[in-house]
Amino acid sequence: MKRSRPDAKQAMSFFEQYLTAWVALCILTGIGLGQVFTRTFHDIARLEIAQVNIPVGLLIWIMIIPMLVKVDFTTLHQIKEHWKGMGITLFINWLIKPFSMAFLGWIFIDHLFVSWLPATQTNNYVAGLILLAAAPCTAMVFVWSRLANGNPLFTLSQVALNDSIMIFAYAPIVALLLGFSSIVVPWDTLLISVLLYIILPVLLSRILRSHMLAQGQVYFNKVAHQMGAASIVSLLCTLILLFAFQGPSIIRQPLIIAMLAVPIVIQVILNSSLAYWLNRVFGVEHSIACPSALIGASNFFELAVATAISLYGFQSGAALATVVGVLVEVPVMLLVVHAVNISKNWYERKPG
Repeated sequence: MKRSRPDAKQAMSFFEQYLTAWVALCILTGIGLGQVFTRTFHDIARLEIAQVNIPVGLLIWIMIIPMLVKVDFTTLHQIKEHWKGMGITLFINWLIKPFSMAFLGWIFIDHLFVSWLPATQTNNYVAGLILLAAAPCTAMVFVWSRLANGNPLFTLSQVALNDSIMIFAYAPIVALLLGFSSIVVPWDTLLISVLLYIILPVLLSRILRSHMLAQGQVYFNKVAHQMGAASIVSLLCTLILLFAFQGPSIIRQPLIIAMLAVPIVIQVILNSSLAYWLNRVFGVEHSIACPSALIGASNFFELAVATAISLYGFQSGAALATVVGVLVEVPVMLLVVHAVNISKNWYERKPG
């Protein structure tokens, strides 16, 4: 029986469908609140322990843990079944995407747009772009894969593998690229961020997942769905806090967001296209190539936002750059989903 392409509104939750609109609303809300309650938000910013803001740290855990609960690390044994697609995705995620983003940041932020950006923040903008690109997508890729009729087991296995690699590779790659960009690497804060926002959430999510599954699959599905909604709400609350601090610079230069979006959009299109083409060259089936291209292009923006705040602070250009990644995530990835769906006949046509 022919599988029909899932309807976007059925495959995406209410919050996911309109994530871009919610983020835009958070921008306006955060900027407005920041102008009215300036002292309150400064007091919130001072609630730190070891350079980690306590309210934001809690919000980010609520963001990240529900995403990781959905990942089944026992699927890693399936790697051998789809080794070509896995290899291509890993190649894009870890050897192409972070480095291509650093290059695009150098082109656009350090050169083409430098005259229109605050001179004190250009390095931070590049750092934020690097943090965004170095974190492969974890949660939203399940949505993108469903919309593209991707193989669900491959998607799950690839996400589990990426999360496992991220524990060890995220900090070194970020530090390497920040060094190439002549940005000082605060190693202690970076390692604390990896511990707080990767290692501990992974461990806690494994414990929570085991407890939920012990209650039955129906219970797990129900609670996981509720946690997913809480995760998005937590993300939006974090964005309000971020924009409350970013408000003055955005009001002065509203085109900053558009300029930061340019390298992010180009990077998504280039990397997804490369992954999709490589899968075709190596004869990988379309249901594997779709999630491979989507995982290769999208980002774990929750982790990027958290790390940027820890390393550079609320008011930094790095934090703003990662938030722009959230803003463009949904429309750009839906564009990629549409592209892989309409090109299926071309993909399955034998070359030559």
